[in-house]
Amino acid sequence: MNLFSKINRDINAVFDRDPAARNIFEVFLTYPGFHAIMWHRISHLLWNIKLKLIARLISNILRTLTGIEIHPGAKIKSGFFIDHGMGVVIGETTEIGQNVTIYQGVTLGGISSNKGKRHPTISDNVIIGAGSKILGPLNIGKNTKIGANSVVIDSIPENSTVVGIPGRVVNKDFTSNGPDLYHNKLPDPTGEDMLNINKKIDELIEKIEKL
Repeated sequence: MNLFSKINRDINAVFDRDPAARNIFEVFLTYPGFHAIMWHRISHLLWNIKLKLIARLISNILRTLTGIEIHPGAKIKSGFFIDHGMGVVIGETTEIGQNVTIYQGVTLGGISSNKGKRHPTISDNVIIGAGSKILGPLNIGKNTKIGANSVVIDSIPENSTVVGIPGRVVNKDFTSNGPDLYHNKLPDPTGEDMLNINKKIDELIEKIEKL
């Protein structure tokens, strides 16, 4: 897929996933997430033809203008959407599949000073909630949804819902290829654990009172 086809699919992704988007002129002029990915695609081409200093300069300028930092070495397929985007960081060896959605404050970071692969690989149709951190050369399977403020340090299988610190799989039936933006419907395993503990405490109190 050529550069213009990718940018066209990125534009379509904005209209598919943001009900506030009204027309193409508004997207071109006012959407920092679209600005970031469009210019990243240009800087990535320059990076690949060894014009790395120019590519890094473009990346730094866009970080200043948009609050989104994408290393020009990162590989990002089409249909990529960053909603709002302030504070998003995407590292050099990150690989992102098609139709991925990222919210503000997300970090796709490394945990090693080695020169090789040290950032995540994100498969197709993944949604990453606001403030989430995905750290290291791990794999996030297709159709996965990661809840806001999760910290993921292990690979995640396909069709999963992940929440918590550290992130853990709480559901394995998220299979929709379309954008599922209902973040208020994620499970709360910590809350469920607290309810179970309170229930056990009530049962123990009842047994003690009977004695």
